[in-house]
Amino acid sequence: MASLRCLHSTHPHLHRGSALLAISNRCFNHSSLLNRTLSVNPPRTAPPRAMAKPSFSTAQDLVASPGDFEFAQPLKIVEYPDPRLRARNKRIVAFDDSLKKLVHEMFDVMYKTDGIGLSAPQLGINVQLMVFNPVGERGEGEEIVLVNPRVSQYSKKLTLFNEGCLSFPGINADVKCLMKVKRNIDVDPILQKIVFKAI
Repeated sequence: MASLRCLHSTHPHLHRGSALLAISNRCFNHSSLLNRTLSVNPPRTAPPRAMAKPSFSTAQDLVASPGDFEFAQPLKIVEYPDPRLRARNKRIVAFDDSLKKLVHEMFDVMYKTDGIGLSAPQLGINVQLMVFNPVGERGEGEEIVLVNPRVSQYSKKLTLFNEGCLSFPGINADVKCLMKVKRNIDVDPILQKIVFKAI
């Protein structure tokens, strides 16, 4: 398993090497990350209009069943206003072949759609799962998988970042983001803590 150490010199920054299902063994090119866009369509920019408030539910999560990991191929991006994008997502408790298969398919869809990150709900699968590769190119950078992520701490400082989303094709906007977020994640099934910093 490749180390996440190469992410220490670029963004998003991970303060700890982690057993996050890192797949690649090469560091990514910092300049390609800065120049990368999230969509193949020309970006539309708009002034920031709102910022989501950090909120952390303490309610008991629903647990994903084996049926939640069944999907028909090929997987397709779910676009707004599909209600699955706002549905509650289930906690993953089984780290098995069905999870690995879904992760593999998610990376495949992410690369084919020119994305750098993708969550399971964006494919209509409502489980707490996300994949990303800051380079967005197969075979380059680090492939990171987040299972059941939880924000444990966050900074009060904000930064402005131009973002796009595969579920909102062709739309980019400046978004106020937290400068630093610490997340707890499950890793087969050990709890890990990692810190992300804004690009």
